Amino acid sequence: MNALTARTGGPDGLPEKGNPNMPDRPPAMQGAAGDAARGWWGTLSDRAGAGLFLMPLTLFMFLVFLVPLGIVVATSLYDEGFTGRAYTTFATGRLFHQALLNTFSIGALTGLTAVVFGYVIAYHLSRVGRRQRALLMILVMLPFWTSILVKSFAFTVILGKSGIVNNALQALFGSAATVDLLFNRVGVIVGLTHWLLPFAVFPILNSLLAQDRSLREAAEVMGAGPVRIFWKVTFPLSLPGVFAGGLMSAVIAMGSFVTPALLGGRGDLMMANLVDFYIRESLDWTMASAIAVVLLLIAGALIAVLARTRGASSLRNAH
Repeated sequence: MNALTARTGGPDGLPEKGNPNMPDRPPAMQGAAGDAARGWWGTLSDRAGAGLFLMPLTLFMFLVFLVPLGIVVATSLYDEGFTGRAYTTFATGRLFHQALLNTFSIGALTGLTAVVFGYVIAYHLSRVGRRQRALLMILVMLPFWTSILVKSFAFTVILGKSGIVNNALQALFGSAATVDLLFNRVGVIVGLTHWLLPFAVFPILNSLLAQDRSLREAAEVMGAGPVRIFWKVTFPLSLPGVFAGGLMSAVIAMGSFVTPALLGGRGDLMMANLVDFYIRESLDWTMASAIAVVLLLIAGALIAVLARTRGASSLRNAH
């Protein structure tokens, strides 16, 4: 009986508290509870550490982005008292409708042309070796190394009536062969496409490099030619990169005002140009703030579409 009691605990068979031979709970339960507690505490500690690490960045973004944005929104609603006068004027004015239409059309055309030329470049980069690709990517990044203002003035030399393009056409086809490429929609699209081309190249290149090469090899084994393989395999799988590059280029183009101001004409007035006009010349800060808020909402909606496109692409790659 004493031996049984020493092995099992008290006389009734229950574990005796404090007995070193018998733990308070089964080892399996003790290990599971301990792991859960340690996991919960570790997760809480990681979150607290991440929060402390991100606090300076969060404070910086709050001070330099959210606070000025709140001031802009408040300014758009204040004109000798809080009012929606600026938004009513924007909704009913023909000038604002035309500027909004120009903004959408120029953004869409820029995104389209950037994707077309960017796809050719990205496809070539995906077919070369790593060293050659690295060197060519430096050339793709060159537009970022020059100010947009300097590049816009350079295009006035290239696209003008006595510019490089028209001089080349006159040398080939005679003095009557001149094309209007400046102070119109063509000049704006050319300038914006040159500036935003890398934003289209890199998402498309990422989609092309992520493709499984065995799919192309399987299509070749089945007898498909290069053109059929491209349209049936390569291009459909690269569509997430195409949409991402096109949307990024379009959103950035919609917010530009230097290139339309220097390379465009009277019919190429964009929303950002109206903001500049109302701030510097009309001195109507309420109207300028309202236009900026509308443009921000449009850009935010397009960025949300871009985020969903990337999310769907990531989910598709995971499966």
